[in-house]
Formats: sequence, structure tokens, C-alpha cells
Amino acid sequence: MVQRTASSKPTVPEPEGLITVPRGLKGVVVADTAIGDVRGKEGFYHYRQYSAIELAETRSLEDVWALVFDGALPVTASSSRAFRVAVDRERVLPPRVAAALPDLVRAATPRGAPFEPLAVLRAALSVWGSERGLRPVLDVDHATLRDDALALCAAVPVLLAAILRIHDGLDPLEPAPELGHAADWLRLLTGTTPSPAAARAVEQYLISTIDHGFNASTFAARVVAGTGADLGSCVVAAVGALSGPLHGGAPSRALEALDEIGSADHVDAWLRPKLAAGTKVMGFGHAVYRTADPRGVLLRRIAEGLGGDLVDRAAAIEQRIEEVLAEVKPGRELRANVEYWAGVVMELCGLPREAFTPTFTVSRVIGWCAHVMEQAADGKIIRPSARYVGPPPPQPVPPQPG
Repeated sequence: MVQRTASSKPTVPEPEGLITVPRGLKGVVVADTAIGDVRGKEGFYHYRQYSAIELAETRSLEDVWALVFDGALPVTASSSRAFRVAVDRERVLPPRVAAALPDLVRAATPRGAPFEPLAVLRAALSVWGSERGLRPVLDVDHATLRDDALALCAAVPVLLAAILRIHDGLDPLEPAPELGHAADWLRLLTGTTPSPAAARAVEQYLISTIDHGFNASTFAARVVAGTGADLGSCVVAAVGALSGPLHGGAPSRALEALDEIGSADHVDAWLRPKLAAGTKVMGFGHAVYRTADPRGVLLRRIAEGLGGDLVDRAAAIEQRIEEVLAEVKPGRELRANVEYWAGVVMELCGLPREAFTPTFTVSRVIGWCAHVMEQAADGKIIRPSARYVGPPPPQPVPPQPG
């Protein structure tokens, strides 16, 4: 029998045994993980048993990568070097993959529309996975999956840099193993060996964004991994999620907002109409943190170390935006998040803005692959239910017209 609410709107009885959860699964635990966690009320997050911020301040990207993949930091210089060598060995693209990139870039370059490098990356990863011979995660052992994951993560920055350079009419560059993963990402993009300060700033950003709980892209990767699909398919799904403006697409938009505002004196005229219209303010607020985003705090320190007018302007604008947000939305704790200061740091380090979200991808792919390995070991398909809210069935099917 159809149930009716107080407003007489017909509804369908909910099936027995289902649990109603908040929209967007907010606050719902869907799996166990040993990779890391976010404690939003404290403004703290960690990889394995270590503070992610402390790792970013004290260790190399390759060391933290080893921790996330294998559960332990390298304890000797030789073990640290061995992991870096293993990464470097996988950074050379297969010839057929490299040869396919120009056609993929041309096919994904629309007339009159912005170029989307992550769209090309999704296609390139499919080609790379086919060339690698990736098999369903259901059919491979952990050692094989781990080797494939290391190779995929090593290839992503090389692919992305080649995609961006080809689009700009430049020839892709070959990796330079002696520089390390973070510094060489900058060189592959710009064609110039970065300063130690710029290389370390980008490395710290990459470390701080490897993993961050069950965010949208990580969850997408785990959902696909739960089906037993191959590693490449899992990462392609994650890249698609990361490309969204509400996820990884925000750093360049936050910097564009800084450009629009110009100075702290113009914040009110820029911000108040947006708040009145219900427009999201890029670079402020977070779905989990109810205090300062620790990644934003770290990146602000890094930006201040690099110095310059942009940093001073960003700090003054940040302060005024937070004051207005506190006034208009009291109790919401809408503070600057990682995207706000990430854009500033990447701008100072010479990264083109179209490379901001790709840079996020270079780090987050390490976390995705760690989660794919964990989900593959779990072996459980992720299959939630939905509440049907359409017209109540069953109703007679109308006769064929005519």
C-alpha cells in the first residue's frame, strides 16, 4: 500500500533491512583502513602512525611514498635509496605510449573551450595500462599489484608533463633520475632545473596531499577496485572525480579569486554579494575540518618562506575573508583550506596554472593506489542502495500510441 505524508505526496514504502544515512554519506564509515585518517575537529591528519605535516616537514616524497605503500618508513639510507631507484626505473614511458600522446592531446583539444589535461591523462592511463598488461586486481597477487601501482605512480608526472608540453607546442622531456620525483616534475614541466627552495616547496605540497581520508576521488578508486577491475580503471575513475571543481579543481580557482579581489580593501565588495547569492567561495571551508586546515597552515609557512608581494596580499585577503565569513556565517569556522595557499605556493614556484590540479594528481595517485591495494585485499564489492522517490509503482503501462 502507498503511504502518504502529511502533504499527501505519495511515497513508496522503504524496503526492510535498509539503513538511511546522510546525503553524500557524510559521517558514515564504509570501510576499515590502515593508510591514514583525518581528525577534523582537531585539525589533524596522519599517514599510518605519523603526522602527515611532520612527514612533510622532515622526510622526502619517496620516503613517505614507501610508508604509504608498505607501512613503514625507510630506516637506512640504503633502503631509502633503493625505493627511489625503483621509482626512477619506472619513470620512462613505453615507446608506444609516448607515441600516442600527441594524438590524444589533439583529440582532447576542443575549439573555443579550455584544455583539460586530466581528460587526456585518463585516456593516456588507459593506453599505459594496456601496454603494461594490467589485469583485474581480483586476479593478481599483492606483489604484482604493488609493482604495477609503483609503476603507475611513477609514470603519472611524466605523462602529465608531456601532455601539457605537447599542448603548448613543446617537445616532452626525458626524466632526470638524479633530481628526484618532485624536483623533476618541475623540470619536466618548465624545462628548467628548479631552485632547491622551489623543489622542496613543491615536494612538501606533494607529501601533504598524498592522502586525506575517504575523499571523493579515493572513494571512487575503492568502489572500482571493489569490483575487481584493473588498477588503471581504478585510477581513471579517481582522476575523473579529482577533475571536479569541488575537489581537485580548486587551487587555480582560488588564485583567480585573489586576482579578482586585488587587495584586502576590495574583499567586502567582492565577497558579500557572493555570500548573499549562496555562491561557494573557493579556497575556504572544508567538508571535514572545523578548525584551520593543517595543510593550509603548512603551505602558508612555505609561502612565507618564499616571500614576495603575492604572499603579503594573500595573507591580508585571507584575514579579511575569514572576518567576513565569521560575521555572515557565525559558528561555521570557514577558514582558508589547502587550495588557497596551494595556489600561492605553486604560482611562486613557477608552475603554470593549468598544471595546478595535475600537480595535485601527481601526489594523490600514490594514495589512490595504496587504497586500491587495500580494497583488493579486502575483496568486498561496494554496493549501497538508494531510496526510490519517483511515482509509486506498479502502474499500468499506457497503450502503444498510434
